[in-house]
Amino acid sequence: MEALIPVINKLQDVFNTVGADVIQLPQIVVVGTQSSGKSSVLESLVGRDLLPRGTGIVTRRPLILQLVNVSAEDLRKKTGDENDPATWKHARHLSKGVDTEEWGKFLHTKNKLYSDFDEIRQEIESETERISGNNKGISPEPIHLKVFSPNVVNLTLVDLPGMTKVPVGDQPKDIELQIRELILRFISNPNSIILAVTAANTDMATSEALKIAREVDPDGRRTLAVITKLDLMDAGTDAMDVLMGRVIPVKLGIIGVVNRSQLDINNKKSVADSIRDEYGFLQKKYPSLANRNGTKYLARTLNRLLMHHIRDCLPELKTRINVLAAQYQSLLNGYGEPVDDKSATLLQLITKFATEYCNTIEGTAKYIETSELCGGARICYIFHETFGRTLESVDPLGGLNTIDILTAIRNATGPRPALFVPEVSFELLVKRQIKRLEEPSLRCVELVHEEMQRIIQHCSNYSTQELLRFPKLHDAIVEVVTSLLRRRLPVTNEMVHNLVAIELAYINTKHPDFADACGLINNNIEEQRRNRLAREMPSAGSRDKTSSAVGDGAQEAGTGNWRGMLKTSRAEEILAEEKSKPVTVLPASPQRGHAVNLLDVPVPVARKLSAREQRDCEVIERLIKSYFLIVRKNIQDSVPKAVMHFLVNHVKDSLQSELVGQLYKALLLDDLLTESEDMAQRRKEAADMLQALQRASHIIAEIRETHLW
Repeated sequence: MEALIPVINKLQDVFNTVGADVIQLPQIVVVGTQSSGKSSVLESLVGRDLLPRGTGIVTRRPLILQLVNVSAEDLRKKTGDENDPATWKHARHLSKGVDTEEWGKFLHTKNKLYSDFDEIRQEIESETERISGNNKGISPEPIHLKVFSPNVVNLTLVDLPGMTKVPVGDQPKDIELQIRELILRFISNPNSIILAVTAANTDMATSEALKIAREVDPDGRRTLAVITKLDLMDAGTDAMDVLMGRVIPVKLGIIGVVNRSQLDINNKKSVADSIRDEYGFLQKKYPSLANRNGTKYLARTLNRLLMHHIRDCLPELKTRINVLAAQYQSLLNGYGEPVDDKSATLLQLITKFATEYCNTIEGTAKYIETSELCGGARICYIFHETFGRTLESVDPLGGLNTIDILTAIRNATGPRPALFVPEVSFELLVKRQIKRLEEPSLRCVELVHEEMQRIIQHCSNYSTQELLRFPKLHDAIVEVVTSLLRRRLPVTNEMVHNLVAIELAYINTKHPDFADACGLINNNIEEQRRNRLAREMPSAGSRDKTSSAVGDGAQEAGTGNWRGMLKTSRAEEILAEEKSKPVTVLPASPQRGHAVNLLDVPVPVARKLSAREQRDCEVIERLIKSYFLIVRKNIQDSVPKAVMHFLVNHVKDSLQSELVGQLYKALLLDDLLTESEDMAQRRKEAADMLQALQRASHIIAEIRETHLW
């Protein structure tokens, strides 16, 4: 199982080559406040001085430190892959004439090897200032360093900036928040182990490291506490209760270490000597706990925890890698291969777009919207829901009142009083109402045209993503289809206008539905007239005359002709004259020598209608409503048919030929098939990532074959 950590290092190398952070690999994240001893702990694990030192904030970028154990046998090998710990090529190399067995390597310096650890420290400082500047600011971009040595255990550690409260110097005012967000970004990785560092000469109950660790790991399943500076506690006190977990228990344990002091560092005290002195201190102050504390025990514990953690994470890691590989394969397929035969590619893309456009209308497209109606389904909704309900909401008598009807009747009679209601008045009024159907009909055409335009974008986004590779071709196709739709719009509007004009051109009063309606209306009105006459007949003599008139009217109405409904009833005239004669106030006689202007005589605005006027208005209203419903039914049926024929079907039938005729030209090939500027770069990045994921999947498969998992 020891080989699991080098496997993770391999995976880290694989993803480092593509500069991606899509996979959260198992690693140990070191957190703590400034000057808590984090850097000293890391240097103790490495066994060499390699980290920048100083006061205040020194670590200003995440340092991902991979420790790779190199055995003496490995160092003797002359060939192999330097990324494979078991088969390094010649690792012993000369530096200033000295044959060394320890070296470091940065990701950003490619294949350059560092045998002088002072140079490693200088490179960390230079790289930090290059990105973060020299104003004590921080950057989330990590520095990757691998250290090969026979004196280390296999570990992957992340050193983060120390937590602080108050900005100093020219640090940003929100430096505390920036550092906190950076730490949370790394420790939120469920595959990480949190190494919470706290100084022994501070109250552990106020440990910022343990506090932030509990935010992401409340159960403490992946948190290990390290107590530093055991030798700096106040006289008469010790850390026994803390190390035993009596103050704050930590599931993975609490390990105490002794760091080098600043004086030791200034005096060039080696890490090896420091570890030896640490062992002596622990034996003297904490003899019962000496074998469970110290730097060497910490290294072994971290190695063991990381191995078990890797073993637990590998199944989920394998699943994640396979899912990402499938996603990037699909993405790469969407980007397509570089174009070889431009002529065939152009024709293929045009044909595919035209097919997908037509399929979207027919409802057979591969990509079907689930969030909203689209294509043919939306057109159907426009016809039968939007347009149909709009027509049904049009009131047959909307905009008409009694005065309008009476005025139309009088204007149609001219200077002579009429015995019959003029047919012209009915036609005049019913045409006025039919005209109101034109606006919703033209709006229906507009809505369908808009949906046909929306289908273009739908096909571009979901059906033919290859078009995104060629923005000029995409724009050209959109322009051609839009132009075709624009040309068909006036033709369709003209046809819909003509449908309404056809209805206005001839009012067919012999229409079977209209004749049946007239008969029903006639019988109903005649029955109402008889009932009214029976109630209001003033005298026997009048009753005889009225009965005769009624008989004549009934005989006329029984013919089924709508004009019979409009004939003046003599009985009603007699009844109206006897019931209420209008009282007219005559103007005073004009004085001699003064002319009278008859137009100045006021006309009453509101008055009570006579029985005949009431009957005429009622008949006209019923006839208008009956005929309007017939025309509305015709329009509701014929407009969708016209839109389908002149707009939808015409575009479907001519789209392919229109696109080929406009775009399939030799002079346009190179221009139309020019890829977007970043497409080649995105294709390369996707291909590199897919290759990295495939290599990672192969590495994990090897683990299963060797029974390490």
